[in-house]
Amino acid sequence: MKLTRTDADIFVPDGRPAVEALARTTHLAVGAHQDDLEFMALHGILECIDRPDRGFTGITVTNGSGSPRSGPYADHTDREMQGVRIEEQRAAARLGRYGCQIQLMHPSSEVKDPGNTAPIEDLRQILELARPDIVYLHNPADKHDTHVACCLRSIAALRRLPAEARPSAVYGCEVWRDLDWLADADKRVLPLDDPDNLGLALAAVFASQIVGGKRYDLAVHGRRSANATFFESHAVDRHQLVSFAMDLTPLIVEPSRDVAAFTCALVDRLRDDIGDRIARMC
Repeated sequence: MKLTRTDADIFVPDGRPAVEALARTTHLAVGAHQDDLEFMALHGILECIDRPDRGFTGITVTNGSGSPRSGPYADHTDREMQGVRIEEQRAAARLGRYGCQIQLMHPSSEVKDPGNTAPIEDLRQILELARPDIVYLHNPADKHDTHVACCLRSIAALRRLPAEARPSAVYGCEVWRDLDWLADADKRVLPLDDPDNLGLALAAVFASQIVGGKRYDLAVHGRRSANATFFESHAVDRHQLVSFAMDLTPLIVEPSRDVAAFTCALVDRLRDDIGDRIARMC
């Protein structure tokens, strides 16, 4: 594996060789920033933790240098902030007992550049070695430009894999726009049965993002709780915490499908659902 940046960080919490760690991967998530994996792919982390037959690999695409900062981090330079965020992501990998954590360290501006294929090639190499069964991505309806760019680069990388190396399921997950708006038939419900509150503990690792007044830890937990309660109006809660995902598998199975048209069709189905319900009640 020859990643395009010399400062890319490959971390295996249990100390095994990286190739061996990747070979154990069953669930893999690609997040734009340090902390995105923990917010969007907790389902995969919980599915794998302490399971000898499963392994979770996290990929963080950007270097985190442009993150807002205040409080004790207010005077940190971009380089210092990168160092803080690298260590936070490593700490989360240790806590969640990931099989492998890779930080590609691309500047956000380069990831958002459609002409820059370096992130795609990095992702393709890792995915071909890991061959996960389930992949978690940002969803293409997210409102954060870098998240959408990472989603698109990941889809491009998955499409470059040989058919036998492609995952059986690819999910687009919630971060900077929740997916409660999806019609119920289009939601992929990811239960987060988390008796040890690992989700809260993982979120708390990213102090550099929280102490300045952005309570991502509380917000993400609140969203998961709301999803569980408001999903069904005529049934008791099946789970205490739930995340919603968009099924992106068809975009990989049929590589010629247009991502924008695919995503906007989901919006059209919501519009139809709203219109049909109003018509029935009239």
